[in-house]
Amino acid sequence: MALTKVLISVKTYPTLSEKYDELVCTAGFLEDGSWIRIYPIPFRKLKFDSRYHKWQWIEIDLIKNTKDFRKESYRPFSIDSEINILDSISRKGNWAERRNIVLKNVRYNMQELIDEAQNPDIGTSLAVFKPKKIVNFIWKSCQREWDSKKLATVYAHQSQMTLFDVNETKRIFKIVRKLPYEFSYVFETEDGKKCTLMIEDWEIGELYWRCLRTSNGNEIEACKKVKEKYLETFTSKNDLYFFLGTTKKFHNWSTNPFIIIGAFYPPLEKVDAQLHFDFD
Repeated sequence: MALTKVLISVKTYPTLSEKYDELVCTAGFLEDGSWIRIYPIPFRKLKFDSRYHKWQWIEIDLIKNTKDFRKESYRPFSIDSEINILDSISRKGNWAERRNIVLKNVRYNMQELIDEAQNPDIGTSLAVFKPKKIVNFIWKSCQREWDSKKLATVYAHQSQMTLFDVNETKRIFKIVRKLPYEFSYVFETEDGKKCTLMIEDWEIGELYWRCLRTSNGNEIEACKKVKEKYLETFTSKNDLYFFLGTTKKFHNWSTNPFIIIGAFYPPLEKVDAQLHFDFD
């Protein structure tokens, strides 16, 4: 079958799955600049040469995900479908190549986006969004461990596949750690809305664990370091945009079904100051 070429721009933090053990929601851009969502993908169980990174072009055999009504949602033809990793888009030229793809259709009005999502004739579920003003970056504690029933199912499945007992499987198969905090941006939009949206990007999860190590296990200090990166660095030195996506569960009825599934933060473009002299 014909392969679909996708520029990977979103990888959400892994979640447990009773069917696939562990899943990552992936999204990106097609060659024409339109969005596509790829789910399910058991990312950490892929062969190493198939584990794509953000800002890599990949080729994969995709079909419409009939279990997901959202128009951008596709799935691999088979859970074992081969993934061909092509070239990467670097940060050269002030992220020029990335900007040319990502910023083709930027949204500014949150209410318009919500209305489009809940209009069955449009059904937008992925978008690049530019906040008018960042108000704050917050965190709150959440469930610290994975659901015990789902966790037991994953270990039981793995032990059947490896012929080890469950205790040996727990030693060998390392479940991704559950994040003990939820991180959110508070921001204002062009249409006057003040929104608080949670961030589910894999990057912020990895940043938290790195900050925890450098903070000698102090969780509050780690959260403060995450905040410094997302609130200060991304807003003072970078041109911040959000990758927004709806959740399937809340898409049709929530007052705001979107969450932040990624951040796009190219450096601020410098405008060279020039002196102009008029001679009469």
